[in-house]
Amino acid sequence: MLKYTIGFLVGIVASLVLGWQFAGSLMFYEHESPYGLEETAARIQSNIKTLSHNGWALSGLRSPHKAVEAAGGTVLPVLLVEACSIKYSKPLLKDDNTRILSILMPCTIAVYKKDDGKIYIGLMNAGLVGYLFGSKVGSIMQGVADDQKIFIKFDDKKPAPPLIRTTPGGGKSGTEDTGGC
Repeated sequence: MLKYTIGFLVGIVASLVLGWQFAGSLMFYEHESPYGLEETAARIQSNIKTLSHNGWALSGLRSPHKAVEAAGGTVLPVLLVEACSIKYSKPLLKDDNTRILSILMPCTIAVYKKDDGKIYIGLMNAGLVGYLFGSKVGSIMQGVADDQKIFIKFDDKKPAPPLIRTTPGGGKSGTEDTGGC
């Protein structure tokens, strides 16, 4: 009996250690971009606009590195492309039990430069995160996850679209991006 108890406890500890080590890589995706920072963000924005039939609309563009620089710090550039879809947000916002998930809105896609000089795209694993909250939220967030794949699928044959510099909260195109975190 002691042998089984020890084996069970070792299994639990091993599971916790593995979960701790790999949780970050399961919760977030990172993809290298073949384009520069602004072009990558602009292509993502353009792809989001093509999914307006799924309720997607751009809700902002943030440059958190500018806030750090304004405070005297130096960091590599980061752009946060923000979008929201009423198709996916409406059922979550209607229900008292899921309204707290508005903290995940808008959908944010990070475009950033690393020390290796390359540009990367960071996305939350919306499908996995959704299923952590049950099957109803899981099925809604799976739709978000499917659309996110389209957000970062680039057509090399298309010329680079212009970057849409909207401020979060529905600012007009061309409004100065002052950063923010």
